[in-house]
Amino acid sequence: MGILSSLYTGVSGMQAQGESLGVIGDNIANASTVGFKASRAEFQDIISKNLKGIAGGNQIGRGVKVGAVNPILEQGNVDPTEKVTDLAISGDGYFKLSGSDGDSYTRDGSFHFDREGYLVSNDNQRVQGFLSNEKGMIVNKMADVKFPRALVPAKGTTELKLDLNLDSRMEPTKKFDIKDPYATSHYATGVEMYDSQGNKHLVTFFFNKSADRTWTYRGVCDGKEVTGGEAGDNSQVCEGTLKFTVDGKLDSNELKDSSFNFKGGAFQNQKIKVNFGDAIADGGKGLDGTKQYGRASDLISWHQDGSAAGTITGLSFNDEGVLTAVYSNGQAQDLAMIALAKFENPENLYKVGNNRLKESRDSGPAALGSPGQAGRGKLFAKSLERSTVDLATEFVRMIQGQRGFQANAKTITTTDQLLEEVIQLKR
Repeated sequence: MGILSSLYTGVSGMQAQGESLGVIGDNIANASTVGFKASRAEFQDIISKNLKGIAGGNQIGRGVKVGAVNPILEQGNVDPTEKVTDLAISGDGYFKLSGSDGDSYTRDGSFHFDREGYLVSNDNQRVQGFLSNEKGMIVNKMADVKFPRALVPAKGTTELKLDLNLDSRMEPTKKFDIKDPYATSHYATGVEMYDSQGNKHLVTFFFNKSADRTWTYRGVCDGKEVTGGEAGDNSQVCEGTLKFTVDGKLDSNELKDSSFNFKGGAFQNQKIKVNFGDAIADGGKGLDGTKQYGRASDLISWHQDGSAAGTITGLSFNDEGVLTAVYSNGQAQDLAMIALAKFENPENLYKVGNNRLKESRDSGPAALGSPGQAGRGKLFAKSLERSTVDLATEFVRMIQGQRGFQANAKTITTTDQLLEEVIQLKR
């Protein structure tokens, strides 16, 4: 009987509107959830009753159902925070997490370090990233992001780079005497370097002009720091010759003698390259590094690659997602880069709770890479992405859903009244 079908039509409408209100309620409940994406229920009609078969037209609808609940993947507001481990994605992409239930993905970047030094989410899933090698360079090696708690080993100096100007106006009149080096040299400057155990040593370089465009340099330490030396005496650790072109460029650097033998059990005959720049004799242009110009001798800059042992004193992320550690010895080193995953169909990722999603058959596999590359979003440090829920919009949808539910209920009550009239016909 046609009148009975209106009951089932009204019931389907009430069920669909009720489920829609459930989606709206979930959105409102997650209005403050970090990285949450609002969803909406999308309705589909139920197959209709045909009055004239395949002739077309003349169909009576039989109700409605919820055909899909799709997330609205729009960008949420990125708000700054004061926590160094807070990260936000602006654009496409998801953080990759690993835990007891396998790999999962999230937009929630409210991370922290656990007691073992791993970067984890609030439900203790480990964040994945690309680690650095021994030289501090990020390589394509995926693993848990972690910072080392152990003492960072010392590194002996292997190269010392000096950028100076040596005064071309000096006359080659002084003869160097190691017992009185300052008075018997044309210019002197001190630099620091480290032995194999991370002990710091002061090495003073003395420069003597020996001929036109030719200088002799000597590295000197206090005797108490050198094997076989005596405290208060000067011990020479290296000697070499610098030659310049007529226009003041570095022509050659010849290291004649090197004996970096520091005390305290350090490695003997430590090999240290004394680099004064790109000498022409070595295939350079003589433009970078030490020069000989007609101005006062001066040390422009210097650098050495050694360091003492140290512990981590600070950690920070930059906007490329690189985790950098600062050590007590003044060194800084990149530890890892946060990896971002991109999906062909992110709307079909499967929600598993705790702000996490899992890969599904329809979402496609995760394409992992660096932030800002190949369509992946940009990363912001000390920031969080807020929920995309708009409360005003959700309340409007709630009113629409409530009125739709009431209207479908009215269909049922009206059908009930008609059935009552049918029953009264017998009386």
